[in-house]
Amino acid sequence: MSVVDLQMITPDWPAPPGVRAAFTLRTGGVSVAPYDSLNLGARIGDSPEAVAENRRRVREKLRLPTEPVWLEQVHGTVVVHLGAAAARTRPLAGGADELVSAPTGDSAVAWGAGHVCAIRVADCMPVLFAARDGSAVAAAHAGWRGLAAGVLEATVRRLAVPPSQLIAWMGPAIGSAHFEVGDEVRAAFTATDAGAASAFVANERGRWQCDLYALARRRLTAIAVSGIYGGGWCTFADTERFFSYRRNSQCGRMAALIWIESEQVEPQD
Repeated sequence: MSVVDLQMITPDWPAPPGVRAAFTLRTGGVSVAPYDSLNLGARIGDSPEAVAENRRRVREKLRLPTEPVWLEQVHGTVVVHLGAAAARTRPLAGGADELVSAPTGDSAVAWGAGHVCAIRVADCMPVLFAARDGSAVAAAHAGWRGLAAGVLEATVRRLAVPPSQLIAWMGPAIGSAHFEVGDEVRAAFTATDAGAASAFVANERGRWQCDLYALARRRLTAIAVSGIYGGGWCTFADTERFFSYRRNSQCGRMAALIWIESEQVEPQD
């Protein structure tokens, strides 16, 4: 498969001029099973050379202005300002770079052109943000731990844009039919929001089916972000397009990316 044929999801939201975003699928790369094939995650067992080539293909396909800052994600609430972040790389054969160190965090924000926010996922929800005037963008890693801890709220605070002037897009994540959790997960949300109980449905095993999309909507709405888009995918169920850690614990990682261009450039068809 050539870079021209590499397929992605383009968020369906009213992004302002100059704001670009994409979500990568699992196909179109060079990694072999169980990371086949467009794995963008380093240090999970895949060949560093394969990951570097996959990332190069994404850069070429999207005509990114720079290499994304690939955060060291830890399911927390730390927000990284990309203008102040620095990631070190070392050269690999063929001109590729291997990431040596990266900022630790689960959200990235950027003001103005020149920085690419990126979040890697394989069931957790990526949430992208854009200021309606196109001045700022952000990407957050919102699995259940990050959601409960407040990663979305922390991202909005760090953006310093009135919530009413933000739009948010919820990318592919595990669907409620396949996301079974215990009482501790439900309690983590209902402890501060009794209404969050509506996002949990009891199953016959005495556990809960959890709706990450519903939980994210509740939390965004609670902080006055009303322009909410996306949702409805299930990474577990769609084996052709998505990696899923719950389905295959050893697997690759997809990425949600967002950036501001100094000039609008159309991706390659």
